[in-house]
Amino acid sequence: MKIIDLRIMRGPNYWSVKHPKLIVIKLALEELSHESTKDYPQLLSRLRKIFPDMQLHRATEGVEGGFFKSVEDGTTFGHVVQHVALELQTMAGMESGYGRCYPAREEGQMTVVFSYQEERAGEYAAYAAVRITNALAKGEKYNLNEDITRLHDIREDEYFGPSTYSIVSEAKSRGIPYIRLNRHSLIQLGYGVNQKRIQATMTSGTACFAVEIAGDKKATKDILYEAGIPVPKGRTISTAEELKKAIDWLGFPVVTKPLDGNHGKGATINITNLKDALKGFQEAKKYSQWVMVEQYIQGFDFRLLVINGKFVAAAKRTPAMVTGDGTSTIKQLIERENKDPRRGIGHEKALTRINLDKHTQNLLKQLNLTTTSVLPAGEVLYLKSTANISTGGTATDVTDLVDPYNVLMAERIAGLIGLDICGIDVMTTDIAIPLNEARGAVLEVNAAPGFRMHISPTYGLPRNVAEPVMDMLFPRHAPARIPIIAVTGTNGKTTTTRLIAHMVKHIGYQVGYTTTEGIYIQDKLLEKGDTTGSYSAQFVLKDPTVNFAVLECARGGLLRSGLGFDQCDIGIVTNVSSDHLGLGDIHTLEELAQLKAVVAKSVSKDGYAILNADDDLVYAMAEEVSSKVAFFSMDENNPRILKHIAKGGLAAVFENGFISIFKNSYKIRIDRVADVPLTFGGKARFNIENILAAVLAGYISHFDIEDIKTSLRTFIPSPNKTPGRMNLFKFPTFEVLVDYAHNVGGLKAIGEYMNALEVSKKVGVVAAVGDRREEDFYQIGRVSAEIFDEVIVRLDSDLRGRKPEEILEPLLRGIADVDPSKPVKQIPNEMRAIAFALENAEPGSMVAIFTEDVHESVKMVESFKVIQDRKVFVE
Repeated sequence: MKIIDLRIMRGPNYWSVKHPKLIVIKLALEELSHESTKDYPQLLSRLRKIFPDMQLHRATEGVEGGFFKSVEDGTTFGHVVQHVALELQTMAGMESGYGRCYPAREEGQMTVVFSYQEERAGEYAAYAAVRITNALAKGEKYNLNEDITRLHDIREDEYFGPSTYSIVSEAKSRGIPYIRLNRHSLIQLGYGVNQKRIQATMTSGTACFAVEIAGDKKATKDILYEAGIPVPKGRTISTAEELKKAIDWLGFPVVTKPLDGNHGKGATINITNLKDALKGFQEAKKYSQWVMVEQYIQGFDFRLLVINGKFVAAAKRTPAMVTGDGTSTIKQLIERENKDPRRGIGHEKALTRINLDKHTQNLLKQLNLTTTSVLPAGEVLYLKSTANISTGGTATDVTDLVDPYNVLMAERIAGLIGLDICGIDVMTTDIAIPLNEARGAVLEVNAAPGFRMHISPTYGLPRNVAEPVMDMLFPRHAPARIPIIAVTGTNGKTTTTRLIAHMVKHIGYQVGYTTTEGIYIQDKLLEKGDTTGSYSAQFVLKDPTVNFAVLECARGGLLRSGLGFDQCDIGIVTNVSSDHLGLGDIHTLEELAQLKAVVAKSVSKDGYAILNADDDLVYAMAEEVSSKVAFFSMDENNPRILKHIAKGGLAAVFENGFISIFKNSYKIRIDRVADVPLTFGGKARFNIENILAAVLAGYISHFDIEDIKTSLRTFIPSPNKTPGRMNLFKFPTFEVLVDYAHNVGGLKAIGEYMNALEVSKKVGVVAAVGDRREEDFYQIGRVSAEIFDEVIVRLDSDLRGRKPEEILEPLLRGIADVDPSKPVKQIPNEMRAIAFALENAEPGSMVAIFTEDVHESVKMVESFKVIQDRKVFVE
């Protein structure tokens, strides 16, 4: 059994709209293709032994132990891979619970789908699950330690820390979308102009000067001292000689710490002799050129948290410690403590495992202890010199105990330093007593303070400290999103996208949009290419100048990684016809429709899915969406439209030569079709459908009717405005049309337009795309023969794995089956084929060029036109 294809979904997708983060693998089951798990009696017992917590997997039975029951009764090995992949991630601290298996069309293959939290971990889990399942089937031993360790490493490297996770979770609970901007903790909350950013607990509103002050312990201390805040006496030093002088002034005990350190790194506390002071000095020097030496304040370590100027939480922090029992060694006590289910690796759980590192070894040495020493019963041993949760410390929530004096002091400190999120480290005997009365002191002020001790305290109430962060970033009623209109379908989606973007710009928005030609921000092409996938959508949504997005969503991008957004306000499906069938496991029109329906299903509940009522497959999508629905139709008497508007629905129709909106019993006429340039005098009927969809999108977006009408009249089709979409060129004696149509539906639409023209001869320069089916090549040939009086057959430069004869034979056969006498010319090179057609064009004829390279084809036609116009002028 092996993986032959793996895809990472990052948004709503073909396999699930509700579960956007999925790994999709295609498995070749090989020798296990006709085998069932019940044929391997030892498999269940081995699964139970290696993965005991799989007892919680319910599978389709819906009860605990359901998966084990399915293995016992007999299930596929793809199903086993699915559950192993999920359990591996869960064991590494990345809870994952959704999965599905589907038989592939190919014999002996399966598609396995499972959720992930961190995509690199999900990818690793996929391959590990196959290795493990193969080993189980063969009865081979398998050691999980390497896989779990690797997944832990990935989690620590790339997964959200607890602080980031709490903020992102709070954002999601409010319907605020997020985009991860790098592999670490830089997160965008919201879209476009309304976005905010966080990195751990620093925000886009955190002042850099405040961070610098907080990082400079001496500067912080001076500011607090001058404001009457109790701080320990101390000096900043850089040499051992200065250390000795400082200690002579302060006396023992003292603390040494780097001037610009954080999270307790390089700090040594409760130093009682010069030898240890020198060691502490050297440790601090690893992190900073300057070292602070301060008097050691007796008491307990407290963290006060202030957000947006308001005190929100406090925790008492205790360094990692063990308590003797009179029989166990220190090492055994640590091992016992680490078995606490709340402790994990790094930030995996509420508490971190205690490591016997060099720092701990030095502390033991100072106390004349070793790891084999036995502590008397009840004796407490602190294993770290600082109380950081990340080094194994514990936290007790004391928010409700903080004295009002200390609350005010904390809020003043945040304001004095200038931090929007501020962590204040205090040493005192009792946080319920004013700090000045308890002889306590403020030790440090932290920018980007960790939230872990507050959201998951070891003891006491957890506090949702992410809530005030989100209240600060997005105050009540402040927008986080921007309007998103998503467009999909087999044909017409690019024209529809461009028309809507033009309309949005006309209204006054700063629009970003994606098409098969590139990504546009405010009508400026910023990235060229077929940009209709998730990367391109997020390119627009990440742009801080954009306040309206119009996104073309094509089949390829949906299959590769899903949508690049969680939901849209309007989702348009233009039509579904035969194209790309046989690729990416989409073999039928029904499957293609299901893929396109992802856009409609991703519309918000208050938004609209705009669907083509003349297309059976698109019309049926209305039953699957959770949003409102608006239909469009070329037939005002379409029973589906009449039924819909009778129920108070919204629709756009082509009626009596007009583009009209039907709402309840009212009819709103937008404009005469013949007056809209995109319809080419009403002859390009397929563009009328695109206009209907666009008009509905504008109306739903509350655009004024006159503005919609003006937008339609000012959208002039041209190579610049609509490259490769009905680009018409009038030569002195003939006409040329350049279009990107590359499937039967697109070809037929152009044919319908040409049949409405009065031309003496119709010439088509056609080709078939190499990654289509043989029957598609044949149909291209048939339709070409039905439309054109003469056919010039060319080849794409990229045959996509095909040989020329594999494309040409069925295409030519299709032409011959319609008309064996049809004039056909084979010119493989696209530019030569176009040149031949132009040079031999007859007066009164029309040449239709179906191009692969829109830019070069248009360039050639324009150059040829200049030459022809010059000849006429000379004559």
